[in-house]
Amino acid sequence: MRQLVRYESEPGIAIEGYLLKPAQLDGRRPGVVVLHSTVDYTIRQPAGLEGPVEKHFALKLARRGVIAFCPRCFLWHDEADYDTQVERFKKRHPHSRGMAKMLWDAVRAVDILASLKEVDPARIGAVGHSLGAKETLYLSAFDERIRAAVSSEGGIGTRFSNWDAPWYLGQAISEEGFELNHHQLVAMIAPKPFLLLAGESGSASVSDGDRSWPYLAAAQPVCRLYGQPVRLGMLNHRQGHTISNETF
Repeated sequence: MRQLVRYESEPGIAIEGYLLKPAQLDGRRPGVVVLHSTVDYTIRQPAGLEGPVEKHFALKLARRGVIAFCPRCFLWHDEADYDTQVERFKKRHPHSRGMAKMLWDAVRAVDILASLKEVDPARIGAVGHSLGAKETLYLSAFDERIRAAVSSEGGIGTRFSNWDAPWYLGQAISEEGFELNHHQLVAMIAPKPFLLLAGESGSASVSDGDRSWPYLAAAQPVCRLYGQPVRLGMLNHRQGHTISNETF
């Protein structure tokens, strides 16, 4: 069952998302926030309505008994371009970054899932590809309700992709003296399971690959503080900036 729902992400600001449920439910099911990539058909991608079948994440999960929710990224709130959307957001929240807005909206998506009586609040996860992978990284680090996450080809290092874009972290990350990087976010995810999917195959267009592993390795000492097995993994499927059915 696929439902298009409308809800408030901020007071007075309505956005849409697709909620997908198995046709037959017997008790509470796991819930997953599915975050779409950079495509103009946005939430229609994971919901299975448009785009390559390989990226119909929410539809595939629902067929496996999972309840999935696909929120629309604020960059596609209406017909305006990305820069205009960021400008509007900055007027409301002048001291925030675009990534903070994406994180806020992703947390609201978890709120939606957690509010459903059919969802087990102890079994909520997150998955995303490209843009959605970036959002998944932040969501799994900052929302303790996320119990497991898969980030596909987001570019985990701040120099691996366009993290300096105004709708992400902005130019400040390129300035001299900026020392933060995403191994620190991965450490915040511990001890929860986190899987990074990479597509390095000799192509310059991919975001993650062998260079991504040190970011996971740097977070492992924090994972070990919990006295539990290290649950950080990376799979380099070497098929480029995509995800195959086999990798899914």
